[in-house]
Amino acid sequence: MWLSTFYTKLLWAVLFLGVALNITIRQMKKWETISEYIYKTPFGNLRKDRCEMPDGKVIDSYYVHEYSDWVNAVVLTKNNQIILVNQYRHAGGDSFLEIPAGKIEVGETYSEGILREVREETGYTSKANPIKIGEFMVNPAIQNNKVVTFLILEAYKAGEQCLDEFEDLSIHTYDFDELDELIKMNKIKTQLFTVHAYYTVKDYLKHE
Repeated sequence: MWLSTFYTKLLWAVLFLGVALNITIRQMKKWETISEYIYKTPFGNLRKDRCEMPDGKVIDSYYVHEYSDWVNAVVLTKNNQIILVNQYRHAGGDSFLEIPAGKIEVGETYSEGILREVREETGYTSKANPIKIGEFMVNPAIQNNKVVTFLILEAYKAGEQCLDEFEDLSIHTYDFDELDELIKMNKIKTQLFTVHAYYTVKDYLKHE
């Protein structure tokens, strides 16, 4: 997992160097497309595009998964405890410790969405405004949505969980700094978004 830290630092170095040297990345032309839907569901849609590339090449069937934008948050208490939820993930065939996360509902801002998700999944909330850490495309090769990551400080227990019918989550707390070692030593089962958010927030806090 030290590679995650290495690549995060390398990415920041490249970004800062690009700004310092006024380096620009060439904006590539968009493809021309004709679209049809294979299916639409409340969970997400599958779209099939016929794509014509700038050089004239044609891809007859390019499949795109459409999802609502997602939000997640590293939630820290006054005692520097990180709030995680443990839940079974059917596709992964196992249980995973994760930071609170979910999708944006119609009419919500990203800040409103993450506060709602944290409150529903954990019972925790905060009087401090969520700090936006960044937004990232989830998988731009085949998905159209992004995940917006927040840091929530001074979180406190405000009530019980308010879970959906098919949600089954348990709440776990860890010392924020100790989680680093647990991830590196593979002592907890977690997933990409949680690891990425953790190290991004850790880097953010170093510079505050």
